Amino acid sequence: MKVKQFRYAADNLGYLVYGQRAAIAIDGGAVEEILSFTAASGLEIRFVTNTHTHSDHTCGNKALLKNSNARFINTEQLYDMEYIELEDTTINVYHTPGHTTDSFCFYFDKILISGDTLFNGKVGRCFSEDLSGFLASINILMNLPRKTIIYAGHDYVKEYMETAGSIEPDNPYINDFLEKYDSEHVFSRLKDEFLINPCLRFNDPKMITILKKKGLPVETEYQRWESITSIV
Repeated sequence: MKVKQFRYAADNLGYLVYGQRAAIAIDGGAVEEILSFTAASGLEIRFVTNTHTHSDHTCGNKALLKNSNARFINTEQLYDMEYIELEDTTINVYHTPGHTTDSFCFYFDKILISGDTLFNGKVGRCFSEDLSGFLASINILMNLPRKTIIYAGHDYVKEYMETAGSIEPDNPYINDFLEKYDSEHVFSRLKDEFLINPCLRFNDPKMITILKKKGLPVETEYQRWESITSIV
């Protein structure tokens, strides 16, 4: 199973997951590009779905459905789905509330399409105001294999590496990460996120020391999570 990334608007990233003949569009805002790619590749879009229902992620749904025979899987249906079968691949569906209550991630073959739950270098804003639920969601993702490739819903890499550098200016991995950044193919590996993403390092002794110096609470995991998300 392969993944094709499509950039649209200023920084949105949508995806087509596809095999030999079938494809699923996830946050397919780049409608013309997706339809051109599928036509040229002899692919049939079987499913259209979203990581969450913010309009910048759902804006391509109607056009994709109009120009294909795809089945639309809305987020209400995703709540009841553990996976989506596409050809011979099982795409696992994870409910990951935090950014929104209806946030979902899709995982298969050590690839994670994470929407606005987990970015490359940060986590999404907690619009749901459920930081505890968000922590539970992030812990699910943190337990995935370290080789997992993270495909996020936006390209905020440069901005977030600037933020990470302001928090931890002596972190050498941040520059290494930026040197590998490619705006034409935006991704990271989970193992890299544990080196550069402050939001995944709430249990890292060095990050705990930084939080302490800022006078932020660090006694419990939740306090550390709340503290780190308050400064990024």
